[in-house]
Amino acid sequence: MRHRIAVVGSGPAGLTFARVLHRHGYPVTVLERDPAPDARPPGGTLDLHVGLGQLALDKAGLLAEFQALSRPEGQAMRILDPDGTVLRDWRPRPDDRANPEIDRGQLRDILLGELDVEWGRAVTQVVPGTRDGVLAHFADGRQETFDLVVGADGAWSRIRPAVSSVTPHYTGVTLVETSLDDVDTRHPGLARLIGDGSVAVYGVNRALVAQRNGGGHVKVYAQFRAPLDWLTNLDLADVEAVRSGLLALFDGWAAPVLDLLRHGTAFVYRPLYVLPVSHTWTHVPGVTLLGDAAHLMPPLGAGANLAMLEGAELAESIATDPGDLDEAVRAFEEQMWARAGRWSKITTAGLERLVSPDPAEALALFDEVQPS
Repeated sequence: MRHRIAVVGSGPAGLTFARVLHRHGYPVTVLERDPAPDARPPGGTLDLHVGLGQLALDKAGLLAEFQALSRPEGQAMRILDPDGTVLRDWRPRPDDRANPEIDRGQLRDILLGELDVEWGRAVTQVVPGTRDGVLAHFADGRQETFDLVVGADGAWSRIRPAVSSVTPHYTGVTLVETSLDDVDTRHPGLARLIGDGSVAVYGVNRALVAQRNGGGHVKVYAQFRAPLDWLTNLDLADVEAVRSGLLALFDGWAAPVLDLLRHGTAFVYRPLYVLPVSHTWTHVPGVTLLGDAAHLMPPLGAGANLAMLEGAELAESIATDPGDLDEAVRAFEEQMWARAGRWSKITTAGLERLVSPDPAEALALFDEVQPS
């Protein structure tokens, strides 16, 4: 029996789910509100872990493509004191592929492959329990019915309300993102400071992190504790005003570190929201969630990895035993909740230590997780 299945969202979770189903010869409809793959910047780089994101790609038959494009050297990590002193300098071994980096755009292209995505199809809500299945409402007024709708549509999911009334809450930590282009040619000093992977500097309740992407592009993240209305008196379009505000926040830090902000080209405001730790819901036949839609957590390297593995596992469960679709989804949810709950606790505690009144907490956290 071939069920009518739709996944909402073409991020790592939704595309991994669709690719694994596709590999098993199972039809799936991918619904994405963006009008095209390149409608928005794809975001920064991701490190895919051996037992999580890389396992998901293996299940999709895409691990070799990932390995050809990923950057094992991107696992390098350097930590500085605000005065510029190098406190730690971790460099991967030549054969270390535990968490290689890949640009989000490259990962998206690998996962897209020959999938037929319905671009520009914004789902506004789903209504389970109708006579013919789950009714999906679209922004253009159209409706369509499915046996299963999988919400992989991120933090502000339009599918989540069908199973849970919970909404994300602000963590108290804000990120402001900027970028450096052609860093090796235009900013060789900063290129040396960042190294092959990333550099992080931790102070009292604030941090600066710079991470290499492909093609000489660097993402810079200013992280700090602030009220949600921190931006009230600043206009993001006024690049120099935002730059001045950030430089004031990091006043007194070493000049080379502050150059990460001085040379940024534009600024994006990203207050960090999360769902409650161990978020679950009463099972609703015909609807489930993946990734950030299910368990939004601090961005400490786990979210995309978990989301991809969840997509792969749900797809395998459906494809290998399609007889009882609802039971496959129910069993998947129980497994997802347990694992995501553990990671949510880890990342929530990690954020508290990384953006902390005591910068030594960040250093201690890295010492605990980095190989000796």
